[in-house]
Amino acid sequence: MEQRKHAKSRARRGIAVLLAWLALALALPATAAPAAPEPLRLEAEQGQWPLGTHTRYLHDTDGRMTPAQAWRQLDAARFEPLPDAGAAFGFQQGAYWFHVPVVNRAGTQPHWLLVQEYPLSDRLDLYLRYADGRIVHRSGGDHLPFGARSVSYRYPNFMLQLPVGERVDVLLRVQSQSSMQVPLTLHTPTAFIEISRDAQFGIGLYYGILIALFVYNLVLWLALRDASYFWYLFHLSAFGLVLMTLNGLGFEYLWPDSPWLADLSVPLSICLAQIGMQQFARVFLRLRAVWPAGNWISIAVIAFYMALGIASFWLPYRIATPLAAASVFLSIAWILTVTLVAFRRGDRSALLFLLAWGMFLLGTGMFTALAFGLLPKSFLTVYGVQIGSALEMLLLSIALSYRYAALRNENERIVRRAKLQLESQVLERTSELRTALEQLETAHGRLREASRHDALTGLYNRGWFRERFETLLEAAKAQGQPLSLMMIDLDHFKAINDRHGHLVGDDCLRRSARLVEGVLRPHGALVARYGGEEFIAALPGIDVYHAREIAEDICARLREEPFRTRGPLVTVTASIGVHAVDTGADEHAATDMALQVVDNALYAAKSGGRDQVRVAGG
Repeated sequence: MEQRKHAKSRARRGIAVLLAWLALALALPATAAPAAPEPLRLEAEQGQWPLGTHTRYLHDTDGRMTPAQAWRQLDAARFEPLPDAGAAFGFQQGAYWFHVPVVNRAGTQPHWLLVQEYPLSDRLDLYLRYADGRIVHRSGGDHLPFGARSVSYRYPNFMLQLPVGERVDVLLRVQSQSSMQVPLTLHTPTAFIEISRDAQFGIGLYYGILIALFVYNLVLWLALRDASYFWYLFHLSAFGLVLMTLNGLGFEYLWPDSPWLADLSVPLSICLAQIGMQQFARVFLRLRAVWPAGNWISIAVIAFYMALGIASFWLPYRIATPLAAASVFLSIAWILTVTLVAFRRGDRSALLFLLAWGMFLLGTGMFTALAFGLLPKSFLTVYGVQIGSALEMLLLSIALSYRYAALRNENERIVRRAKLQLESQVLERTSELRTALEQLETAHGRLREASRHDALTGLYNRGWFRERFETLLEAAKAQGQPLSLMMIDLDHFKAINDRHGHLVGDDCLRRSARLVEGVLRPHGALVARYGGEEFIAALPGIDVYHAREIAEDICARLREEPFRTRGPLVTVTASIGVHAVDTGADEHAATDMALQVVDNALYAAKSGGRDQVRVAGG
């Protein structure tokens, strides 16, 4: 009996504890399973649906997640809404998965076009999961041929079959070494045709302006031969290539079957555009005279972009492209710096340059910031480069018109003043002008003569040598006489400059030139400085055997007669190549061939130990 009482007491306590736990469980808030996002309902009256607010994403940091794993992550509600910046994440590792659930309520429209409005993504994999569990897979991106796209368009796109009234889960995997920008839009075919037509019209209009400005400035450059026009043309062409690459037009029209060129074109075109921009600024602002130190820095910046452009052929895309894009910020900052310095040092044209380039540099900076995910995707950040460049072209055109108007007004003022002058003043001015023209003609004659000689050694220069050599070649051919060619290179000349300084090196060059000329001049030779520490000589009427003896004499004289310079006593040796010119060939072809052959003979002398003579073919 006592045991029954204890059992009942234990039962009552157990029931009380159970009821207490139930009450506590009811009092606590329930943890519900994550709710699935509401699908996007496509209506018939709207032909274009931006998917940003309906998109959730997942970052696969190592890029190894399989589609099955991604579906499980999606079903477990592990995908997150897009950040405030939208689908612009900058340069990232791994892959990104994007999910949009849709329900097609447009009864007459089962076909929809999904467009990723960024042309540089490497690989896109689209998975459609239908209500019956069926999954359809499609691929795209610029690592596939352009013809693999559903519609021939500059942006990657996929034609979707969306049954009316059924939920379809759209899962898109994007993996790219380029900037991770995935703005997605659904279009009906009709709406897409209208939008793409307007976009292509705007792009065509922009490039039409670009081509017109190119032709206009090309004519000006051909007429004026002003270096600033040439570098502006270079920058204009390179920048046009940048825009064609970034807009997807390069992949569509220039290299549709070459994913390698699609990757290479981005860093390479950026480097070419920056080279043109820096060189144009350097020439236009006359940095060599206005700011010599800044001029050398600009040259170093240009050298950096040249090296990066060449390295882009071998560097991985994920390294070359972010490096080229990030360096644009430094390039912009440097151009602004040199412009302000030039303006402060009295160059008034720098202000005009700053006005013309300011909006362009701002647009370029915004586009680059968008590539790194620093700015959200918007009309201004996407098309800021085109807007800025258009404003730049407009301002430069206004500047050119203003300068032309100023010159025309000045000419009219001069004409009016000339009409009011007395006849005696006109005669006086005419006399002064005649005197000035005579002086100019005299100076021109001296300059023409000076242009034939090398300023350091006093020998003929390379251009005059080539012109005279063709005359000698023609005479030798007509008279049936031999003609020998000799190329002389001073050995280890850089070591002399490094050890004793360039002033001593210049002394050695001058004394070597006098010695070489002294040996060759009695033989009627035409002697010139070919470049650096190289000399070249043509010996009419002398065969190759005699020419070799003369060359040996030059080597011996140089070796045995050290030069007394403004510094130490320096011994100079030389390597010499000798060649018997074929006088029977065409003059132009024979000249180029002779120079190539004698250069090879010189190279053989240097490779053989230097301080010696080698005869071509010997």
